[in-house]
Amino acid sequence: MNQYIVKAYAKINLGLDVIKKLPNGYHQVKMVMQAIDLWDELTLEKAADGIVLTTDAGELPTDENNLIYKAAKLMRDTYSLKEGVKIHLQKNIPIAAGMAGGSTDAAAAMMGINRLFSLGIPHRELMRISATIGADVPFCILGGTALAEGIGEQLTPLPPVPPCHVLVAKPDISVSTKYVYEHLDSAGIQRHPDIDGMITAIREGSLQGVLSRMENVLESVTVPAYPIIESIKENMLELGAAASLMSGSGPTVFGIFTEGAAAEYAFRRLKAEGLAKQVFLTAPLNISEELPRGSSGIS
Repeated sequence: MNQYIVKAYAKINLGLDVIKKLPNGYHQVKMVMQAIDLWDELTLEKAADGIVLTTDAGELPTDENNLIYKAAKLMRDTYSLKEGVKIHLQKNIPIAAGMAGGSTDAAAAMMGINRLFSLGIPHRELMRISATIGADVPFCILGGTALAEGIGEQLTPLPPVPPCHVLVAKPDISVSTKYVYEHLDSAGIQRHPDIDGMITAIREGSLQGVLSRMENVLESVTVPAYPIIESIKENMLELGAAASLMSGSGPTVFGIFTEGAAAEYAFRRLKAEGLAKQVFLTAPLNISEELPRGSSGIS
């Protein structure tokens, strides 16, 4: 096999709580992560030596400052690969959007290299070493629905959420995750999301139980700084979303719809109104639906 194509799926946070700030400067979190059927595509090819990264997204770096490059280097160094790899990224997931776009690309690169070079490394092992690249990367390898704790790398797989439709909208702004966490007063959070209750609802198959507990404490920082986020949330609710929330540190907003026709109508309206630069209509992605991620190899 000389070429392999792999999909890198985006995530949303159905619930996001920050427990406390840790002595090392990171934050202890407790959140429910959900993969969705919105993806970037990576094409990997064997090369004589080195790492060559290209992309159709001109604003992204293609050197060691890109997580894909870091992931490829990690795989080559850890497993002593003699050959190099060429990777082309076709970008679709919004950039700097709170959807783990960079992390999922890194995860896909690791899984793609695993398959391209027939390494046979279990996903659990890839998840373990990938945490050195970023806290969201292990979840992006796992996929599906999961509870994330620690700094986000401690994962407990959960049953799939009940079927629904997910409308995703990113306004024409970018938000720094570092900025959001630096300005979060974790000790002063007055209301913490009911993550345990959401997990129970997921296990019971209660979509309403999930929707009623959707909260994100990072909204307390990002929404005042970027009021358009609240405008998009309100718009989604007016258009029929059963619930709407900011994903991660933002600025992407998603709405959960129970009816496909309502979701389609809201998708068209939201695109026409121009509040968001990028709008997608998608759905939760379960692990069973997600695998295999890659296409057949091309010799």
